[in-house]
Amino acid sequence: MKKITITICLIAAVTSACKKLDLSPPSSPSTASFYTNQAELELAVNDLYRQVFWISSKESTGTFEEFFSDNCYYRGGAGSNPIIAGTLSSSDANTQTYYQNCYKAIARVNSFLENDNRAASNTPAATILRLEGEMRLIRAFQYSKLISHFGNVPLITKTQTLSEAATVARTDKNTVYKAILADFDFAAQNLPQTYATSEVKRLTKGVALALEARAALYMGDWATAKTASLAVMQLTGAGSYTLNNSYSALFQKAGEMSTEIIFSIVRDQTQKVYDVPDDILTRNAGGFGATMPTREFVDAFECTDGKPINESSLYDFHNPFKNRDPRLTATVVEFGTQWLGYSYMPHPDSLTVYSSKLGRRVTNNDTRGVAPFASFTGFVWRKGVEQSWSDLHVDDNDAIVIRFAEVLLTYAEAKIELGEADATVLDALNRVRARAYGVNVSQTTAYPAITTLDVAQLRTILRRERRVEFGFEGLRYMDLIRWKLAEKALTRPIIALPDPAAQNRAKWPFPGVTPLDEDGIADYSSFGTDVKVQFVRAFDKNKQYLWPIPDVERRADPNITQNPNY
Repeated sequence: MKKITITICLIAAVTSACKKLDLSPPSSPSTASFYTNQAELELAVNDLYRQVFWISSKESTGTFEEFFSDNCYYRGGAGSNPIIAGTLSSSDANTQTYYQNCYKAIARVNSFLENDNRAASNTPAATILRLEGEMRLIRAFQYSKLISHFGNVPLITKTQTLSEAATVARTDKNTVYKAILADFDFAAQNLPQTYATSEVKRLTKGVALALEARAALYMGDWATAKTASLAVMQLTGAGSYTLNNSYSALFQKAGEMSTEIIFSIVRDQTQKVYDVPDDILTRNAGGFGATMPTREFVDAFECTDGKPINESSLYDFHNPFKNRDPRLTATVVEFGTQWLGYSYMPHPDSLTVYSSKLGRRVTNNDTRGVAPFASFTGFVWRKGVEQSWSDLHVDDNDAIVIRFAEVLLTYAEAKIELGEADATVLDALNRVRARAYGVNVSQTTAYPAITTLDVAQLRTILRRERRVEFGFEGLRYMDLIRWKLAEKALTRPIIALPDPAAQNRAKWPFPGVTPLDEDGIADYSSFGTDVKVQFVRAFDKNKQYLWPIPDVERRADPNITQNPNY
């Protein structure tokens, strides 16, 4: 039986403690001979802590869903991304894998819940109840992903024979959602608020409540979203959550044990649990610069007066990083700054740059004046990227699943949509915003504090806040879907810098102030040839708000119907 060992370490101010989780796939032995003692029960649960069951990710800094949004672009274009190309079909490999991984986890949970009583004679009842809580939380999370992406899906809560599996039908998502809430509530009631330091990074009461809040938000169940998120906010003592003092440090290895992180997946190079980040790294730093922020994303950050760039007198389109929300330079590399040992400058005439790593000027492979495949938009990701990624070509930062800032903004959104805008909404929004500026929420003159209680204005502010706070964390795509903005945002072209020969140097890096509509969606059409259309997105509102049921599933079970227009 193959064994995967992950070392989990908690580093405190003066002490440290480590525990090894032995993750042995429980599918290796037969079900009939498994689940007979505490060790086997724990192995079954631990196997579902793998990243593939939580975030389908190429890099720990963001799930693959960020590539479906208007925040991020991958150089492969239509061939690698049928969602933004409008060509998504029931044979798509990514959506098929997503669907199947969810049901793999669900099947293992069902098997566990039907068989864990075999260990009752040698395992404390409290331990079995806690492990059941972990498993039911995992099942709820899988189903929450399925209904948010596919709508109605088969609700399966027991193991099935092959003949039974071939006759299931889709269940109304509202019925599935009720089952999800029951599992989340069971988990919240039976999981501890915290564990001993030798058992960090396990599922807790707070994780159950936070993920329930997200599931409710995606379903438009504002009352449950408010109640669950408030319950997380009201936790006290060990196992409670606070915002990390530094936004940028949160996503570094130094932030892996932050009390802002409600749940993350442990990754470690020595245990061979890591990704290769070369698509994110700049070309000077040994990468490809193939995964890049969009101009739309950069334009979404407010100025330091709290106004969008098209309304603020502080905005300078010749110097787009000046006077902006600090999260911009924490998320995207500022032009002319040292990054991973090299000055980052995509200007077409900057053919050499200074390398602090080498102590001399070197060829600038991050400008398309030298390398035609340097970042097409001119922007590269900074958030979560570390020097070690360039040195070792390894990204083993823990993969964040959910953090406290999301809970605060979920609470604020739920209250806004319920028509309950009050001081607690302002506090939740301002706590997130103040942290971005590195100040306390009470220092209202040191950051653009939100003061309005107008619901329409708060809704606009909340949506902008979610976009910039969670950039490259994989949440933007589902926000566009649930807000029904995908049909607008994902039909706009992706804008790049003009080719070097066509670049008007007097208009570098951009020719003017980008018009933004009431939803913060950018419009570059007035700039003509001063911008380059890199890729034209397509989104069919008649079908793409749901993903297609994979055709392999429908071939195996004719009772499973397809989503409309696929």
